[in-house]
Amino acid sequence: MALIETQNINKIYSLGDVEVNALKDVSLTIEKGEFIAIMGPSGSGKSTFMNVLGCLDKPTSGIYLLEGIDVAHMNRDELAAIRNKKLGFVFQGFNLLSRTSAMENVELPMLYDGLPAGERKEKAMAALAVVGLAGREDHHPNQLSGGQQQRVAIARALVNNAPIILADEPTGNLDTKTSIEIMELFVRLNGESHITVILVTHEKDIAEFSKRRIFFRDGVVVSDELSGKA
Repeated sequence: MALIETQNINKIYSLGDVEVNALKDVSLTIEKGEFIAIMGPSGSGKSTFMNVLGCLDKPTSGIYLLEGIDVAHMNRDELAAIRNKKLGFVFQGFNLLSRTSAMENVELPMLYDGLPAGERKEKAMAALAVVGLAGREDHHPNQLSGGQQQRVAIARALVNNAPIILADEPTGNLDTKTSIEIMELFVRLNGESHITVILVTHEKDIAEFSKRRIFFRDGVVVSDELSGKA
């Protein structure tokens, strides 16, 4: 059974009297442990597709199976539970709470589960150690570099042991050296922990870290290529 399967996914937005078909019959299969870059020009549908995969937006029609479960038509609470348990999100802007520590930011997904404070702290510290931030648990975002803030965001995505990380332009606010370090971290997490990584990027050098590249144009998948990497 595939980890993710989309069957003829369509997404139509209504802008006044105009309908925009952002996705057109997108059918893809993603297996556990893949590392995928989703690429395409602005308006190609890549971000819309990522939002559908992340259960942040519902398709207008079609089927989205996550671990064999049809999530395309789940209600709001069911989708929230899927996002919390199955998906870890990493965004270009880090999306950290500025007045809370790195540890408290990482603990956030666990608050919804009602875990005891001691268990939250233990898991948050372990996740921060995985991304190379042991000893920085009490630092606030303004005390961390951009790369360190993104590592906190990655730790937050990891803390609930989600099998999938969805990263939307995760290096967009970072310099070249730091971008490489963040991508090498994704490669390590993918290789050692077999976490499925799906990232949106418009940068070819960032996509080079992936094992598979899917190109969108005008809402359609125009190519789906393996990189040849093991």
